[in-house]
Formats: sequence, C-alpha cells, structure tokens
Amino acid sequence: MTTSRYVVGIDFGTLSGRALVVRVSDGQELAFADHVYRHGVITEALPGVADVRLPPDYALQVPEDYVDVLRFAVPEAVAAAGIDPADVIGVGTDFTACTMVPTRVDGTPLCQLAEFADRPHAYAKLWRHHAAQPQADRINTLAAVRGETWLPRYGGFISSEWEFAKGLQILEEDPQVYAAIDRWVEGADWIVWQLTGTYVRNVSTAGYKAIRQDGAYPSRDFLAALNPDFVDFVADKIEQPIAALGASAGHLTAQASAWTGLPAGIPVAVGNIDAHVTVAAADAAEPGRLVAIMGTSTCHVMNAREVRDVPGMCGVVDGGITMGLWGYEAGQSGVGDIFAWFTKSSVPEPYTREAQQRGISVHEHLSELAAQQEIGQHGLVALDWHSGNRSVLVDHHLSGVIVGQSLDTTCVDQYRALLEATAYGTRMIVETFNRAGVPVEELVVAGGLIKNRLLMQIYADITGLPLSCVTSAQGPALGAAIHAATAAGIYPDVPTASAQMGGRTRSAFLPIPENVERYNALYAEYVALHDWFGRGNPMMRRLRAIRAAAGQPDMARIAQ
Repeated sequence: MTTSRYVVGIDFGTLSGRALVVRVSDGQELAFADHVYRHGVITEALPGVADVRLPPDYALQVPEDYVDVLRFAVPEAVAAAGIDPADVIGVGTDFTACTMVPTRVDGTPLCQLAEFADRPHAYAKLWRHHAAQPQADRINTLAAVRGETWLPRYGGFISSEWEFAKGLQILEEDPQVYAAIDRWVEGADWIVWQLTGTYVRNVSTAGYKAIRQDGAYPSRDFLAALNPDFVDFVADKIEQPIAALGASAGHLTAQASAWTGLPAGIPVAVGNIDAHVTVAAADAAEPGRLVAIMGTSTCHVMNAREVRDVPGMCGVVDGGITMGLWGYEAGQSGVGDIFAWFTKSSVPEPYTREAQQRGISVHEHLSELAAQQEIGQHGLVALDWHSGNRSVLVDHHLSGVIVGQSLDTTCVDQYRALLEATAYGTRMIVETFNRAGVPVEELVVAGGLIKNRLLMQIYADITGLPLSCVTSAQGPALGAAIHAATAAGIYPDVPTASAQMGGRTRSAFLPIPENVERYNALYAEYVALHDWFGRGNPMMRRLRAIRAAAGQPDMARIAQ
C-alpha cells in the first residue's frame, strides 16, 4: 500500500500561530493546532520593564513567541492528525506583513540581548505599528518631488507600516539601536531563517514592503536626502538574495527538527505573506478574482496580466502573488479589530447578559438583531478608520467616525453601521481598481469573519459582486501548505498544486438588486464623508497631534 505524504502549513497571525497538517494528494486537512503568543501585542509597556511606557500607535512583539509556535503548535497538530512525522515531506509558512525584526548578523533579535531589553525599538514591529507616519509622510513628499519612478507602483504612497518608514523611525529616535541592527528582517523571512539556518528574502515582501521594483531598491541618493545617516540602509540592513514564491528556501535543520518533531532535511518553502498564500488556498490565481482575507484587518489581493498604476494601492509586484502574473495588494487596517473594540467598549450590559444566557457571542447576538433592520433604518454612516486608512488614502493618522447618532441610536444600530462601513471601504478599493483598468469580477472571502452571514450578504450587496467563500477555515495555513507541496517537488508550480489542494464555494452570496440600490445611496454618503475627512481636512491629524503631545513619552530619554 502506498504511504500518504503530508505537508505542514504554519500561519503566523497577529495574536497567535496555527499549524495545519495537509495531505498533498488532495488537500485534505487532517488537524490543526493554535498557539497564542505569550506576550501578545505590546502596546503599553515592555515585558518585564514596566517603567518604559510606549507612545501612541506602537505595536511591538517578542520574536521568541513565533518560535514557540514551532515548539508547541506543530507537534500538537501532527499528533492530532495521527500520522507518522516521517511522512511529512515539507513545511510552508506565512506571516503578517509588514512585521519587522531587528537582528544581529546571526538572526538574534536585539530585544533578546540584555543591553537592549529596555529599548522599544529593539523589539519586533508588528504590521499595525503606525508610529512611523511622520517618516512615511516625508518619504512620500520627497519621492513625489523627485519624481521617483517607483512611487506610482504603490499608488502614490508609501505606508508607515512598511520597512523604510519603520527603519527611518528607529534611526531618528534611537540611533544606538539602529547602529546595532545588522539585519532588518521581515518576519516572513526571519521564521524561515530559524527553520533552515539560511536567510533569503522572498520576492513578495521585498516588492510590496521594501519598495523593490525592477530589481532595485530606492537609490542611495534618495536615502541620503531623507537623512544622511540613512544612506546605507539598503546595503547594510535589508539587501539579501531574493527567492521566488513556491521555491525551497532550504532544509529543516536539526534544531528546527527538535522543535517541531519533523524530519531534518525536508524542504522549507520560501517565506510569504498571509494574505497572498490564501490566493492558493482559494484556487483564485486567475485575474479578476479579488481575494479579501478578513480578520483583525483585511488584505485584498489580486492577479492581473498587465501592470497598471492604481491610486492608493499597497503595490504591484511581478510574481508577488503568483509567478508569471502581476500581483496587486490593497487593504483595510481595521475590520475585525473595529468590531471587537465596539463590543468591548460600547455594548450595554443587558445585551452582553442576554448573549451569555443564549450561549452565543456578543457579535452573534448583535448580528442577529442587526439583521432584522431594514437597510438605512439606523440613519447612520461610519468611517472604518479606527486603525487608520491603508487603502486608498494610505494615512494611519486618520480615525473612525459615526455620523447621524441621536438619543434613539442603539448599540445595534452602531454595530450594523460599522459592519457596513468596512464593506464601503472594500467597495472603494474595488472601484479604484476598476477605474485604473484592473477589473474586479468576483469577491473571494477568507478568514474568521466569513462565518457572519449578515456581514457576507452586506459585502455582496454593497460591492454588487458575487461573493465566493474559501472552503478552508484555515486559508492562510492551507495556502502555506500548498507552497510547501510545490517546494517539495510534488507539483510543478503553485497554481497546479492549488487546483488539486485548494478551492472555494463560488457565488456563495449574490447581491440582491433592491439591496444594491439602497446601498448605492448610502455609499454616496460614505464617499462624501470619506473625501471630507480624508482629502484635505486636517482635523483628524490635529487631534492625533494633540493626543500625542498630551501623552508622549520622552523617547530620547528612553534611548539613553
């Protein structure tokens, strides 16, 4: 009897890491395990250093938490699958991006060194670390003035979430930490480095997050114009060999084998972005399929055969999602995070008590009540900017708004308005793609929010698109596993592996014509509000500045 072969996909998310065991012949998912990061997201004080308070918009992590996923989640998933670990033939990973780890030349994170344990800039900067917005503003202004040819590839804006803005922030706020950084490493590449002992950059994060276009990063002249001490940033800290997606980055080391319980020497796929591998899980690599990975935030990715300049996008990269196609990325910085914030901060106790009595979550309870409303009944329109705006405004100093509240407004009204606001944000992205000549024909959704049927119908109605659902509940981990099967040589390329191992339920939700018409009127109000606060009115930025001035720690003192 032929022995089945398996791969393990490991998805490193915002709050935890998940390992999934998958059969390579048909994509059958045998078991998965989740490991919650011990330190979580660090936003207030450094672990064990309570007197070092963090400024607003910081979001840090401890890289050792990522290694714990290898130690705990992988063996647990393999044991739960009931397979012989010797039958695992490859490993694939994906990571939130842009999450950056400052390390020494051997990959040791600076925060693990005693001399830097009390320095915030020595820790990993999570994707939602938005404190580098002033540096991003300067990068954008200088690039526009100089007419840098790479700027239109990013819709005219470089994000504060990305490598250059975060690196420049460290230089200007803690030069000692900056000088100690030998490698400024994407989390996606750092974890593969830990698994293989080899540091290679993946083409995806290099292109989308490190401004690498047509084989080159921004020039030394550009970097020097930002800050003379930034001139060698590329050469000294980020330049590294580039590898294609779906290729093997190396082989599992003896140490990583001891962590995971998997056979030493098996291939490890090149690192990748969580949203991007989900395209493989959905079998949606063909152009026109906009894949929205909905969780704490939403990342929208899509392939096309041509390169176009799309305003406010997160980038277009040759082979950035699927080799042989141009990969586009957009996103919303807050989606599930907004809903979670609202249920924690703004729901009266009777609603939470009733949800507990019914044995359901507050989200489910509010969604059921909201589903009973007619469209527009709440009289509200909201902006989905509680974590800033990633696309199309690319400004993380914007903030959330709800307009139309009265003394009759309930938490159910506001909850539904926030659900709708995130769908309006997705429609804004869809329409921007369409106007730029990159047509969107189908919305494909993955992630934890897919189980909210009201939310899915709202998205179909507001975008006017057929909405398909990824069949796997662990889309990124499955996508990582598909890349592992390709790296192991089982399939010739990722699309072939995807067709065999991935899939989606096509047109699971269809737009209802009368709902589309009603939402068109509300969307027009959203656009008016979007443009009022997002294009020219500086009120939100002024409020951010006032908040920062009132509670800003002295970073210069911390760095001493």
